[in-house]
Amino acid sequence: MTLTVAEMPLTPREVRAQIRLGRWRRPTPALAPGFAQANLVVLPREQAFDFLLFCQRNPKPCPLLEVLEPGQTEPVQTAPGADIRLDLPLYRVYRNGRLVAEVERLEEHWSDGLVTFLLGCSFTFEGAMRRAGLPVRHVEEGKNVPMYRTSISTRPAGTLHGPLVVTMRPIPASQVSRAVQVTGRFPAVHGAPVHVGDPHAIGIRDLGSPDWGDPVTVRPGEVPLFWACGVTPQAVALESRPPLMLTHAPGHMFITDVPDEELAVM
Repeated sequence: MTLTVAEMPLTPREVRAQIRLGRWRRPTPALAPGFAQANLVVLPREQAFDFLLFCQRNPKPCPLLEVLEPGQTEPVQTAPGADIRLDLPLYRVYRNGRLVAEVERLEEHWSDGLVTFLLGCSFTFEGAMRRAGLPVRHVEEGKNVPMYRTSISTRPAGTLHGPLVVTMRPIPASQVSRAVQVTGRFPAVHGAPVHVGDPHAIGIRDLGSPDWGDPVTVRPGEVPLFWACGVTPQAVALESRPPLMLTHAPGHMFITDVPDEELAVM
């Protein structure tokens, strides 16, 4: 049995329970409104320090929410009782720079030497956008957010390097400054946009052909705004070729118990 957004329970724990039972395998925008969502990156212990340094050097795409001990599967700070191997709708497995599988559970790929990183996700500030009267087009259209590989390079760390990935949300020109202000209050989940306007300036050729996610309608008088995205580590995996990286499938996030307003600044 699958559920609609309207039928999904509202608490993060209830949503994770439904995901674990296989009743939700779709992207997670608008699920458990009011609570933070997170990107997932899991690496062998040998690459963990390089990735921690990568996050420190690239806080816009990789804002750290929690780092687990090697082999640990319960994110005790952000979602006590959860299991990061079971509680996301869909996962990806990268080996030596190749996407080799999409799976619904990570148990068969798990080992005690793996280190988990949870990174802030821009789905978290979309509730604040809606409360401010700003459109969130992919939610309106029932789609996954569009994500694009850019020509902007991240700062390398150890063996890790690659391009910045961004999400795009079209905003009426009269509301652009408001969108920057609202999302800028959430630096722990990517914060303010990294680019406003011309997509070609950051290497995006066609808004209608995202690298991940779905295209959305850009209406006359709207301006595309681009936010740093937690899929950046997956682009880094393709370019840097670590022996193993386990991640969420783009748009299929981990639902935490952290209220979104706890991640906001005044």
